[in-house]
Amino acid sequence: MYTAGPLDTNSHMDHLPDILLTDEVNDDFEDDFTMGSPEELADNPEFNLSRRRALVGFGALAGALAFSPSAFAAVAHKPRAVRLYNVHTGESLKTIYWYRGRYVRQALKAANYLLRDFRAKRVRSIDPRLLDLLHLVQIQAGSKQKFEVVSGYRTRKTNRRLREAGVGVAKRSYHIRGMAIDVRLPGQKLADLNKIALKLKRGGVGYYPKSNFVHLDTGRVRSWRT
Repeated sequence: MYTAGPLDTNSHMDHLPDILLTDEVNDDFEDDFTMGSPEELADNPEFNLSRRRALVGFGALAGALAFSPSAFAAVAHKPRAVRLYNVHTGESLKTIYWYRGRYVRQALKAANYLLRDFRAKRVRSIDPRLLDLLHLVQIQAGSKQKFEVVSGYRTRKTNRRLREAGVGVAKRSYHIRGMAIDVRLPGQKLADLNKIALKLKRGGVGYYPKSNFVHLDTGRVRSWRT
């Protein structure tokens, strides 16, 4: 059995765990998104894909974009990166997950694992559009810090137990579908992070100042606060 440890850049790419996807996985992701392989990055001098690196490294993104409805289109041709830190497991991820018009399969696999239900030890495919949303939020925030992940994927069982324990989670939460994440961004005021996400209008945004996180999902556009 694979024992989870930090997803750091000193591990070998081939040593990423062969994860068992939960039966709740929606295989439509495999059909809706064209995947690529990390080897496609090897010939680009902007990235270091040596054998000692488990995750695809990336250079700094140049500045923040001024917001506009076409902001995402303006960077669509560029590599897309995500930086994550799981506050529960201590695992970190810094990777290019989109390159040359394709999602990088191994990077998505690493993101799926980091965002797993750590309580139930179950992994499912995370909606790649959620990574796109995080990527764009980070550009708008002008930050190079890792998102601190409070909650990613949750199994139905975990979600039900949290509800029974009085935690304010929705019965039909997008977390169950791998379409939601709860985050904060070091160095960024939570209120400002919330405003950035609201302006993007790319899904649901929940503001939880008492719990110190912002909920993001790829469902219909809506917002709320507690």
